[in-house]
Amino acid sequence: MRPERARFDGEGLRHVGVPYDSDESFLDLTVPRVRAALNEGRRVLVITGAAKLARLAEALGDDAGRIDSRVSAAWYGHPYRTLAACHEYTRGRRTLVIGEPSWEGRSEREIRELIRAESVVNAALSPASAVMLCMYDLRAVPPAVLAYNEVNHPLVLGADGEAASTRFVPPHKLMLNNDHAPLPEPGPGAVTIRFTGRELRRLRQSVGEYARAAGMDRNQITSLVISVSEIAANSIEHGAGYGTITTWAGDGELICEIADPGGALDDPLPGYIPPEPESPRGYGLWISRQLCDLVELRTEGGVLRVRLHLSMHS
Repeated sequence: MRPERARFDGEGLRHVGVPYDSDESFLDLTVPRVRAALNEGRRVLVITGAAKLARLAEALGDDAGRIDSRVSAAWYGHPYRTLAACHEYTRGRRTLVIGEPSWEGRSEREIRELIRAESVVNAALSPASAVMLCMYDLRAVPPAVLAYNEVNHPLVLGADGEAASTRFVPPHKLMLNNDHAPLPEPGPGAVTIRFTGRELRRLRQSVGEYARAAGMDRNQITSLVISVSEIAANSIEHGAGYGTITTWAGDGELICEIADPGGALDDPLPGYIPPEPESPRGYGLWISRQLCDLVELRTEGGVLRVRLHLSMHS
């Protein structure tokens, strides 16, 4: 073990919500913190809009070449791939991550899942020697999003510096709209088939054929089939050993629901946190959340239902 890692292993995540109201205050808040982090030997990543990245680079001068930068639209395109990227960036090193999603043009569902992913950061990155500053431009952030600043961040930056948020909610207790509402009934044209462990190959073929007939892009079909196979394999190995899958198309996406009559949710954050490399479990839902646009879970009447949503076109 290197001395530097031994010294900072116990540091843990510092996750801070940072509201601001002007381009000048953005620079006032970020420039000194970036320089201090570089002086501490931290690796620095800044994610925001292209214009702010340009202004930050100008303000940093020669130090701009010492940081990593990404544009928000690309980095935050998929909440759970973003979570995986943050996990990868912060693993095994001291870091400062300054992040600012772009909220304009997002659907209600996309906003909800990005808010949820922001909360899950607290669990997924808790061992990391990382400082994460989440920027909230008061001129642009929707009020419904701003309301979760103090809910998702253990620390909030105010006029008197960082302070513990009195409204913070741990990620496993966060409840967002529709989290417990019954799932809507399958749409028109839904097809249901039963599967057991001996029929996984046929299940994959059936899902792929349905998706092709519905007009789904080839790459999307691959992602869907992998996800369905992973969840069905979980049902076979850890659930009842059999189940059903119902598939239908609607609103530009394909939806597959795997129903497991012997399933149970014993993980408070199922599939949200990267499994440890040596773990024999936890990959199915994690992989599905990475590949699909949305994964919904419900336990109703002793049946675990995992509903996968994936756009027809990449």
